Amino acid sequence: MSGVQTLTVQPGEAGARLDKWFKRKFPHVPNGRLQKALRKGEIRIDGGRAKADTRVEAGQCVRIPPLPEPEDRKPEPAVNRVDADFIRSLVIYEDDDIIAFNKPPGLAVQGGSKTTRHVDGLLAAFGKGERKPKLVHRLDRDTSGVLVTAKTPAAAAKLAKAFAARESEKTYWAIVAGVPKPKTGEVKGFLKKDTGGAHGREQMMPADHGEAGAQHALTRYTVVAEAGQRASWVAMRPVTGRTHQLRVHAAIMGHAILGDRKYTSDRPEPENLSGKLHLHARRLVLPVGKRPLVLEAPLPEHMAKTFKALGFELGHADEDEIAERLA
Repeated sequence: MSGVQTLTVQPGEAGARLDKWFKRKFPHVPNGRLQKALRKGEIRIDGGRAKADTRVEAGQCVRIPPLPEPEDRKPEPAVNRVDADFIRSLVIYEDDDIIAFNKPPGLAVQGGSKTTRHVDGLLAAFGKGERKPKLVHRLDRDTSGVLVTAKTPAAAAKLAKAFAARESEKTYWAIVAGVPKPKTGEVKGFLKKDTGGAHGREQMMPADHGEAGAQHALTRYTVVAEAGQRASWVAMRPVTGRTHQLRVHAAIMGHAILGDRKYTSDRPEPENLSGKLHLHARRLVLPVGKRPLVLEAPLPEHMAKTFKALGFELGHADEDEIAERLA
């Protein structure tokens, strides 16, 4: 059992929640023990009581009570050279605060019971412990495109606030069956998880206002190009961030995203195209610095091939005009 400690918050840690800051320092301490110490006032900032969601500031002194010693802590798994080279090859932007990746389809962002290779694990290639970049948002396993991580707690807090306050601007590209009408519009309503068990816990479905678990969801869209009536290239902006939101809303419009086997519509898909999901996080605009940071990710190979097969050309996309249509 260690004695009482006093730790000083470093400049790169400013803005982090106290509980997150604590867990990075003492990952072996159970959450229950942390919450108990906060309730009893054993953890203090500059002599005063603090809550789990208190934001720490550089130079503050945090009192840490006696804590249990770590017992047989498992070391962070090492990232082999092949995986390290792979995750580094995905980097599309890096500065002192963030690293942005072009995530390929099929790569999970976080691990699970049957997922051992994922972005969060591969981030150890950039540093371990407090130096490991932190995830600040998510993409579905089968969705490709811009994924941002924070290199410091302060950057993580700032980005998390921007996403929560809807200050970031996300634009996705999708290829859907048929052509939505009107060609520019929005889909809104309430969604909830289907707990019936037939489709698994991640299946989303329309819900009524006030229904248990229902959350409001709003997506703006605009058609960029058409391949006759067979398919269209659609830009989509999720104003809210619900699970599988864009995929559900495309299906609700009657124009499911190509390759989506979970959220479907009655319209047939064009033949002889890739069966992978055709949904790509193309652009992310972040309110950082004096000018917004614009991050763009090239199309994955399967979508690039489909674009060519359907006659879509990237030159058809005036991204500033698209942004205005989605505003």
